[in-house]
Amino acid sequence: MFPAFSVALSALNADATGIDIVGNNLANLNTAGFKASDVDFQDLMYQTLGGGTSGEVGMGVGQVSAVQSFTQGAITTTSGPTDAAIEGNGFFVVKDSSNATLYTRAGDFQLDASGNLVTASGDMVQGWTAVNGVVNPNGPVGNLNFPVGTTTPPTATTTMSMDVNLDASAATGTTFSAPIQVYDSQGTAHTLTMTFTKTAANSWSYVANVPASDQTAPPAGGLLTGTLTFDANGNLTAPLTAQTVPITGLSDGAADMSVNWNLVDSSGNNTITQYAQASGVSSPVQNGNAPGEVTSIGLENGGLMVATYSNGQQVTVGQLAMASITNPNSLIQVGNNNLQASATTAQAAVGAAGTGGLGQIEGGALESSTADMATQFTDLLSYERSYQAASRVITTSDQLLQETVDLIHP
Repeated sequence: MFPAFSVALSALNADATGIDIVGNNLANLNTAGFKASDVDFQDLMYQTLGGGTSGEVGMGVGQVSAVQSFTQGAITTTSGPTDAAIEGNGFFVVKDSSNATLYTRAGDFQLDASGNLVTASGDMVQGWTAVNGVVNPNGPVGNLNFPVGTTTPPTATTTMSMDVNLDASAATGTTFSAPIQVYDSQGTAHTLTMTFTKTAANSWSYVANVPASDQTAPPAGGLLTGTLTFDANGNLTAPLTAQTVPITGLSDGAADMSVNWNLVDSSGNNTITQYAQASGVSSPVQNGNAPGEVTSIGLENGGLMVATYSNGQQVTVGQLAMASITNPNSLIQVGNNNLQASATTAQAAVGAAGTGGLGQIEGGALESSTADMATQFTDLLSYERSYQAASRVITTSDQLLQETVDLIHP
């Protein structure tokens, strides 16, 4: 009769542990990247009755263990520019204050005062820093840093193009102007205007100019002059090669400019047409820019860290690293949404998102907790009933023991 006490007591301990695990799961319903734990029960050794001919009686339930279930959590779009979520296999790689490598699925990152990308608890997020906008994911990982407060230098315009239609039905002598902003070596903007004048059927002259005040000695006839000719279908026939617009003697002291005006796009299509519709210009493109300061930062799909500057430039400054671990259940939970490798954890394979079996990273999103409220409450009720049943076993055993004692001492 005495074994019944220990059997029931083991059940009480197991159920209490199960309730603790469920309580932790419920407490982390809203924890980003949290992986709920399942309760693992195991029976104890058995004792044989009747020399092996009358069956066995168990000795109760063994030590309960919590097994994390690394299932995919729901991906939720957020307004956080540095939030990131993993869809699929893998972990973010971070380092704590003691430089220990840890792993996490929580992507609620932020920037510290120095521009370092850190977790909510201040651990350093690991990845690759871009060099001239290019990331090398084959190199060693390190701390990621956004260039907060930095500026990007100006770039002088060297090429430009615009889609222009010149009205075929316009009268001879009709003019049309198409302006575009270009930048010199100091980042000063200049309005380069292409003025087209119809000289005959299927023929237009053009002249390029910038404001007279932009040059110390503006040329009297314009920066560039020439003639455009079209065929009967309104297609440009000459010229078809890029025309160079020289802009010299700039008043601000910047270097002389030489801007190539492309009349054919990368697909071989003419950018200038002559159709019987109102003259117009669209899609002006040039490759220069003014100096700029960082106006916003963010993480994009694939884990790319991108800085946006006031001049419209977007520059890749780094990329998040991911780690694949073949036996993630061996990882040890160390708090702050972090996991640490144990003695039985396989070697982590570090790489970029979408490579080597790693999942994808979605920027501006977070992975929700995998703890399901309905499931947890069902388990909680089950453990409560089991605890009550084990308590009843102890009560019944105590009553039987008391009756036995009363037989000996009536």
